[in-house]
Amino acid sequence: MPTIARLPDLLISQIAAGEVVERPASVLKELLENSLDAGSKAIQVHLEEGGVKLIRITDDGCGIAKDELALALTRHATSKIVSLDDLECVNTLGFRGEALASVASVARLAISSRERGAGHAWKLRGEPGAEPEPAALMAGTVVEMRDLYYNTPARRKFLKAEGTEFAHCADAVRRLALTRPDVAFSLSHNGRSLFQLAPADSARRIADILGDDFLAAARTVDAAGGPISISGFAIDPTRASDAKDGQYVFVNGRFVRDKIIGHALREAYRDVLHGSRQPAVCLFVNIDPALVDVNVHPAKTEVRFRDSRAMHQFVFHAIQRTLAAPVQAEATPPLVERQYSVAVDAAKTANFTPPNYPPPLRHQTSLGVAEPAAAAYLAFAKATQNIGQNQHTAATPATTPHFAPSPTVDRSTGEISQGNDGPPLGYALAQLHGIYILAQNARGLVLVDMHAAHERILYEKLKTAFDNRQIATQALLIPAVFSADALDIAAVEEHAEALADLGFAIAPLGPNQLGVRSVPALLQSGDPAALARSLIAELREHGITQLATARRNELLATMACHGAVRARRQLALPEMNALLRQMEETERAGQCNHGRPTWTELALDQLDTLFLRGQ
Repeated sequence: MPTIARLPDLLISQIAAGEVVERPASVLKELLENSLDAGSKAIQVHLEEGGVKLIRITDDGCGIAKDELALALTRHATSKIVSLDDLECVNTLGFRGEALASVASVARLAISSRERGAGHAWKLRGEPGAEPEPAALMAGTVVEMRDLYYNTPARRKFLKAEGTEFAHCADAVRRLALTRPDVAFSLSHNGRSLFQLAPADSARRIADILGDDFLAAARTVDAAGGPISISGFAIDPTRASDAKDGQYVFVNGRFVRDKIIGHALREAYRDVLHGSRQPAVCLFVNIDPALVDVNVHPAKTEVRFRDSRAMHQFVFHAIQRTLAAPVQAEATPPLVERQYSVAVDAAKTANFTPPNYPPPLRHQTSLGVAEPAAAAYLAFAKATQNIGQNQHTAATPATTPHFAPSPTVDRSTGEISQGNDGPPLGYALAQLHGIYILAQNARGLVLVDMHAAHERILYEKLKTAFDNRQIATQALLIPAVFSADALDIAAVEEHAEALADLGFAIAPLGPNQLGVRSVPALLQSGDPAALARSLIAELREHGITQLATARRNELLATMACHGAVRARRQLALPEMNALLRQMEETERAGQCNHGRPTWTELALDQLDTLFLRGQ
């Protein structure tokens, strides 16, 4: 074995650089953090060849004194911490005092800086024995890094193509710009300006960076409790995409990839996202610096919370409450807008001839009137019982209550003649193909997927009843009998008590048969045998322990799906309106249990555009 020897200072710095300087974006991030810590209000970034050839950052911060320039390039030199107490309550972005020294060991570095009130600026090159020399510069600092890894060609081979490296650099600028909307940022690459961000409020800055579509599709998050607060925006579940890079989370102004917060987001979105879609968020978490350790990762992209469970629960409940906001009439989603723009363009360019359809049947009963008055509805409780039943008696002219005419909307003022906007989802007009409910509200036309909407209503009621141990049961006059194997019968006998807690009474009726004697009252209109089979399959696969924790919501969602009103099921207008009113009172009513949207809205001006009215 070789003898133990002290490493040369240059090699020590290069080893440290391997931890801090992964690629040009790493250098850019460290330098931008220093500029923000210096109190800059305007920062200019110029890159060449993806940042490998040149990174130049110009700021208008406090500047560095001549006597401190050389010290700034040495390892473990910083003005941001002086004691262990400062380290335990870090409130700056950079603090370790290694960034400039590490960069200078693997690239050609030069710093020009001028303090406010100083006669002129001073420039220092990151070379051994270099001395500060006079320079011309307004107040602030200019840092230039050239030829990254020029002296370590092995590391340079690991860099990616110019476009890839530049994309990482641009992301670094955007992330820091999101945290400081009060600071102006500009970015140019190879002499071409990419963007210029003027100081603005937080919402405007988010729209400038993430796009107006994100802001229009997101819900506002705002929660505070004790030493923690959270603000920002979370994507509406119906507008989420499959992109996995849409999460921007900042803790005390620092971009982080934290497993605790990431898991809380996934749990909050668990039963409102469809398929493989991902939650896109831009969240700003503020916490007492003493309760978070930011010194756990060289790149400072990971943090450790003193009470990680409290942080998880705080983020989870904040996002869950945001997603559970009551139904509100919103603008049509961009997807629908694009579909309608295509239809309008087609109508303008094609010679459309209406097909020779037979004349429509005209309803002679008051059910054909557009909007009933709320006071004329059947009692909600009675109407709710009718929803989802296998049979119902259609309303007749003799028994149908009188409905008031629809309120009219003044196209010039947008006002409603009755002086009341009415409920967000309006009042039912008709049913389309036994699948969709057509309703009219103050803004225009509302389309509701009745099965998906009823599924969410049942799901939320089942969760509440299960949590409160108050699941009401409905005994069946004749047991629903179905075939079962020995393992199914054994699972029923083993978990009889758990099944009773869920509102089911299932018992063996023979060596190969099971009978369902009672079901949850909320699901009485569903198929008892199908419900029992899905429940037993869950019990066999996961057992009661996991069923009561991680798998509980999945099971309740399956039960709600089986119990919801089915497609092709004809509903009377009072039943449809009762469903709309329940949607308005139900949390997360905008999505079914599988994350699909339950309703959408087409405003009057969109309908006018579709039919070329006023054009």
